[in-house]
Amino acid sequence: MKTIQPQTISDLEFDRVLDQLAQRALTQGGKTRCRAIMPMIDAAAIERALKEVEEYKASIGSDQSFPGHHFDALTEVLHQLSIENSVLELNGFKKIKHVCLTTEAIKRFLKKFDQFYIVLNQYAVHIPYEDQPVILIDSVLDRFGQVKDDASQELLHLRKSILKVKSSINKSFSQALSRYAQADFLDEIRESVVDNKRVLAVKAMHRKKVKGVVMGQSKTGSIVYIEPQQTLEFAQELSSLLYQEMEEVKRLLKWLTNALRPFITELTQYEEFLIQVDVWHAKAHYAYAMNGVRPVITKERTLQLIKAYHPLLFLDHQKQKKKTYPQSITLDQNSRIIVISGPNAGGKSITLKTVGLLQLMTQSGLLIPVDPSSELCLFKRILTDIGDHQSIENHLSTYSYRLKQMNYFLKKCQKDSLFLIDEFGTGSDPELGGALAETFLEEFYAREAFGIITTHYTNLKLLANELPYATNANMLFDAQSLEPMYQLFVGEAGSSYTFEVAQKNGIPYGLINRAKKKIAGGKVRFDKTIANLQKERSGLRHLSKSLKEQEQSAKVQAEELAQTQQKVQEKLERYQEVFDANQRLLILGRKVDQLAVRYFNKWTKKGLLDALFKLVMQENSKRTPKTKLQALGDDPKNGALQKASSADAKRTEKQGKDQSKPNSANKKQAYDQELKQEVAQLRASKRAKKQKEAEQKPEEEVVFTLGDRVRMIDGVAVGTIDKIEKNKVIVNYGTFTTTVKKDYIEKL
Repeated sequence: MKTIQPQTISDLEFDRVLDQLAQRALTQGGKTRCRAIMPMIDAAAIERALKEVEEYKASIGSDQSFPGHHFDALTEVLHQLSIENSVLELNGFKKIKHVCLTTEAIKRFLKKFDQFYIVLNQYAVHIPYEDQPVILIDSVLDRFGQVKDDASQELLHLRKSILKVKSSINKSFSQALSRYAQADFLDEIRESVVDNKRVLAVKAMHRKKVKGVVMGQSKTGSIVYIEPQQTLEFAQELSSLLYQEMEEVKRLLKWLTNALRPFITELTQYEEFLIQVDVWHAKAHYAYAMNGVRPVITKERTLQLIKAYHPLLFLDHQKQKKKTYPQSITLDQNSRIIVISGPNAGGKSITLKTVGLLQLMTQSGLLIPVDPSSELCLFKRILTDIGDHQSIENHLSTYSYRLKQMNYFLKKCQKDSLFLIDEFGTGSDPELGGALAETFLEEFYAREAFGIITTHYTNLKLLANELPYATNANMLFDAQSLEPMYQLFVGEAGSSYTFEVAQKNGIPYGLINRAKKKIAGGKVRFDKTIANLQKERSGLRHLSKSLKEQEQSAKVQAEELAQTQQKVQEKLERYQEVFDANQRLLILGRKVDQLAVRYFNKWTKKGLLDALFKLVMQENSKRTPKTKLQALGDDPKNGALQKASSADAKRTEKQGKDQSKPNSANKKQAYDQELKQEVAQLRASKRAKKQKEAEQKPEEEVVFTLGDRVRMIDGVAVGTIDKIEKNKVIVNYGTFTTTVKKDYIEKL
């Protein structure tokens, strides 16, 4: 960003955001880097920064979470390493190794899951990793950070000798301890340690009988601590060996320091990389806490915030378990300036700060608490005038400060600027200050800058209504409960509810009436008119919401009713087919019963067989004009039962022929399937033919009357009409009645 005033940072409380961000960093370097974040204007850099945080945020709580990146700063270590002939301490080598291993682990992790962490892996690829420092350190130090015994042959020899001498010291001391204990020269504690040396606890009366060096005595003087003569020779040899060991360790550490000195550049890069990872970590966890997302960065001059929350307010309310109200606001070429009005404590200033703070955060690479479909363009300058900035030391009044800010705005405010002004025009005479504020607003409008202002001045509301690319807005207020609703409504100016708010705060009603009489009646009526319009708009908004809900409910009910009707129609068709089949079986059964009665009444067997054969032929004659299936398709009187009977006859004939064949069952199933397909095709062709004939012939309305004989289209069962209701009729089939549409039946 070209420039950003410290006052803008303070006005929008961006410094508080950076403090909260720094608290989530794990390293001191990360905390410092977080507090130094500043907004950018390069669109590519902003997009990359936002994607980095978005990818890291996705890892929180997932199976591919980031490995730990905490490390101790290398600033002092690298400074000491840069000094010629310097020697690092053991702790310095441990820090270097830890930074190297942590860097390697993160680079390996990002490479393994590069399909998830695309942008982060691209960043890590540009950090070359050299494993030589770790190899060098491991050649001298063990995993606990101490010099290894086999770091050199000389050190290995010295440490073996030290162990041997220590063993001799312990052995000689044990001999002296046993000897003087038997002689009863020692106290009950027998031995102690002085200056890291084992000594005998000799009774003071026997001190001259024990040979050795006196190392001290007890507080009472009853015990004298003596190092026995037998261990003195070995102790001197041990001191010499320890000195040689120390010199060898110094030599090895100096060699290791010199070997690591060429890798200062790489180690600096590793530390910078881990600090950057810590910044990602802080940004991601900050976004996770407030449900931050990456908005759409657009090249068009559009700022559209949907369901935007003020980050600081959201987090504070979250701790207090209070509700935070989101706001939606849009600035574009057709609405470059928004003038927000309404009562005090209604949320005007919070809305103003929300827009500015979210813009700063986005251009600083921070995710923001908005709807993901929100769009933001980039601004080169953000200018603010929020709050009271009186200064006794500088003899600066509120209005003087505002004039200085307006002068700065006039110098810097251009087409690529966003200006945010709270309580525009206040601090001076309302009429004079309002006129000057109106002039400033006209100037900012002419420069095509984007901006939001809050005001109570009527002339500014009227100006916003007159300018083509400016818009009025107001914070909604419940006039009945006298409580703010914390919702922004764009399109109309709002009333200040001056007297209503005063009444709510306990001002006597008589004083309020006296105040009303002191001002022009037209202004009171104007403010009251605005308030009434707001009430009506609120009622219309609730009515519109209710009507939309009812419309949605009606659509759902209509869909459910259509589905129910479809199911009923399908069931009716199935019942019709079953009824047709049963009717035919009843007729056939009666004929067979008559033949049985005649045979029972002494009819001859030959006569019975002839009659049965004749009956069968009569039934078959109904099935076999041309071909059986064609007859079914051409005869409109044949229903589902005739088709089923024809199929049964064919299956019976087929079964008789294939009784001796081993695969008769399979062939029967194949034949049944083929027959069903042909029947379905014939039904479809018949319906298409009837539909075509209906389209060709002029439509003649069929008039149904009570008692008419009718049947279902494609059915054979005949019923009579019992009742007619609009486009539906009730048909009586004898055993049951049903309600059907007129389009589904035909008159006989």
